[in-house]
Amino acid sequence: MPLTMVEHNGLDIMCPNKYSNSSSSSSSSEQDKKIFSKLKISLSEDYPKKNAEFLSGQYGTNLLLIGAALMLAIANKNPSVREEDLRSFTTCLMILQLLWMMWYILVRDRQKSAPPEKDVHATSGWIRGGLTLLALLSLIMDAFRIGQYVGFQPCVSAVLVVYPVIHATHTMAQVHFLWFHIKDVIKSFETFERFGVIHAVFTNILLWCSGVMSEAEHFLNNHKRRLSALGLVNLTTEPQCNCTTSTCSMFATSLYYLYPFNIEYHIFVSVLLFVMWRNIGRTIDLTSNHKRQVAKNRGLILGPLVGLLALASSIGILVVYVTHVEKSIQMRRSAVSMFYIYAIVMLTVMCCAGASGLLIYRVNHMPLDTSKNPSRQLDTEVLFGSSIGSWFMSWCSIVSVLSTGSNPPYRWTNLVYSLFIVLEKYVQNLFIIESLYRQQEDRERQDPELPAAPEVFSVTSSLAPPYNGIINRTFESPDRSCVSTESEQEESEQVYGCPRKHSDVPAPVGNETVERPNIKRQILKNIAVFLIMCNISLWILSAFGCRPQYDNGLEEETYGFSIWSTVLNFAIPLNLFYRMHAVASLFEVFARV
Repeated sequence: MPLTMVEHNGLDIMCPNKYSNSSSSSSSSEQDKKIFSKLKISLSEDYPKKNAEFLSGQYGTNLLLIGAALMLAIANKNPSVREEDLRSFTTCLMILQLLWMMWYILVRDRQKSAPPEKDVHATSGWIRGGLTLLALLSLIMDAFRIGQYVGFQPCVSAVLVVYPVIHATHTMAQVHFLWFHIKDVIKSFETFERFGVIHAVFTNILLWCSGVMSEAEHFLNNHKRRLSALGLVNLTTEPQCNCTTSTCSMFATSLYYLYPFNIEYHIFVSVLLFVMWRNIGRTIDLTSNHKRQVAKNRGLILGPLVGLLALASSIGILVVYVTHVEKSIQMRRSAVSMFYIYAIVMLTVMCCAGASGLLIYRVNHMPLDTSKNPSRQLDTEVLFGSSIGSWFMSWCSIVSVLSTGSNPPYRWTNLVYSLFIVLEKYVQNLFIIESLYRQQEDRERQDPELPAAPEVFSVTSSLAPPYNGIINRTFESPDRSCVSTESEQEESEQVYGCPRKHSDVPAPVGNETVERPNIKRQILKNIAVFLIMCNISLWILSAFGCRPQYDNGLEEETYGFSIWSTVLNFAIPLNLFYRMHAVASLFEVFARV
């Protein structure tokens, strides 16, 4: 008699059955169908999303590579590829982005009844305010560009005049988009929107690369002119086009000082748009998708004062450096030595401040915040990625100092400066990441001037014991035997037999433990403000002409002019971006502490 397998309570039992073959085959086929259907559903859910991510990412990468190929040909002074070709390409990209932003805004305007979810961590008001200021300076730069090209109108292409007009329009529309739509979590037309957002991301990256190339070319020409003035090289240039107005030189000089702001604007916008691209189709965790309440900033004295002193000193160092480096060789060496000594002092204080913040976190033993936050994760990745440029430049300088045969007065200060650059970024990155991922002591609800969270008014939370030592005095008496509101206590001296509790009565236990976190918080806030001012100071020094890597001659002697110029053109823009991104991250640290 044939045997069949009968499933009973998870066990397979052998029993005789003459219909064993048919029942066994039917049950196995049904199980196979269920497994196949589940696999098909999971593949159909994940496949389009992943497919759109890969396709849009490849599309954006190829846009960037096309632009990079054009820029390399222009940098090589190839007559077959001109600046007009690059400007035409970027103009077309900006027009496409404008069309996509208009379409997105119109679609969202029609869907007012069902607004999209918002990721509150995507950006903050002060970041958008800072970007608006950078955008305003970019608009001024576009106006100067138009004025400069008008002066050269007889001998330049019309593309060079159309480009700043489109760029100004693109800037204004993009700022509007950043203010009102950058926090959107897109869940409709996901595939199309992925291509639109990634197009905007790489358009801004390409504009950043174009600005970096123009600024680097200008600085390199300035460096050659200074060497020629000192008699170190023979440089002769013939103007290819004469200006028809008297304002061309003013416009050209002003553009040099506005380039850094335009460069930072585009790279910051690309980072925010990339966060938006990562958020497409994301399911928001409502429990962590809320902004923390910010308490009063008490005790902010030392950090801002020392930071302002560092900023003022940096501006003075910049003025002295720029005026002395173009004079005699002796004055040039004195300017380079002065910069290295000043930078070593500032970097030393920054390392001590960051290490003090890390020590406070180690003493506190607060747990890490493991909630999903694409913006915070991108901050961490960008901090590390942008540090690579200055680290590479510093290690090249260290190798040069140790191997060179010349012995200028700033040789060993260059070595110490390079080592401190590596150490300072290491400590500062740790401090920022630790601050962003640490769960802060949520004591804002103890401040009577701040609104209480909605959970306080629930029955369960009012009867529950305090959590993490936070005492809710409104609903809890010292003996935990009665629950009453302060307004009820004002009506009568006793409520349900409970004595009236005054608001100025101190906590019954652990007064010292309540005050200690406030002191730590004040120290951390002062450290964050001080580091913000120091990073702004270092950004100003490097952005506006204080670049001893060009002027000390040690690295150029070791690596050669062309190789070292290539290293600087790669490392200095990343270093400038690092400083500005560190400022943005430290503002977030200041808000979280």
